[in-house]
Amino acid sequence: MMKGVNLMLGRWLLMALVALVMPLHAVAQSQSPEDMVRDNVESLMADLEGRKEYYANNLGELEALVDSNLDQVADFRYIGASVMGNYFRNATPEQRSRFADVFRQTLIDTYTRGLVTFDYAELRVLDAQQAQRYEDQASVAMEVVASNGQVYPVSYSLRLSDGEWRVVNVIVNGINLGLTFRNQFDQAMRDNNRDYDAVIDGWSPEVGVEELEQGGDA
Repeated sequence: MMKGVNLMLGRWLLMALVALVMPLHAVAQSQSPEDMVRDNVESLMADLEGRKEYYANNLGELEALVDSNLDQVADFRYIGASVMGNYFRNATPEQRSRFADVFRQTLIDTYTRGLVTFDYAELRVLDAQQAQRYEDQASVAMEVVASNGQVYPVSYSLRLSDGEWRVVNVIVNGINLGLTFRNQFDQAMRDNNRDYDAVIDGWSPEVGVEELEQGGDA
């Protein structure tokens, strides 16, 4: 189980990935990535409408929902390898697998709490999307509108894997979360004398709230 999950981090990561809690079933040939995300945003909003208090008192039920559905939308093996960066090459197969599992559990814990605490008014997928450069890669732009009216841009990076689109990175308000986590993994390895097991056991990603509010370079 992930140690020391930051609740404020949960709120802001939720901004980026709240739409991904519902399963994405579409295949590339039958539905575009943006239509797929749009359909699932609508499904999520309908499912959570008026149920925040219920889920707040039944976190185990919500965690089970998040657990089952994140597997269907995110490529955790790919993401884990990307976050480990150059260290992935020298990690054992067991360490690679364990980090992917720990990273996945981090998101589950984070989203479960974030879903019942983050106060958003609207999620919207933009009508105008950038053209895809490669058939097996895509990006989907959307916006999260907070209850105070603040609008936060979000961009998903997806790759086609076994005929299904899978999310492999997210940029929220100009902050590249994949790159941020990779830098944090690198720093943790330096701080722990490149002890893979120590870094994996103590993995606790942090993204400053002020940093995400102010934005950054994509």
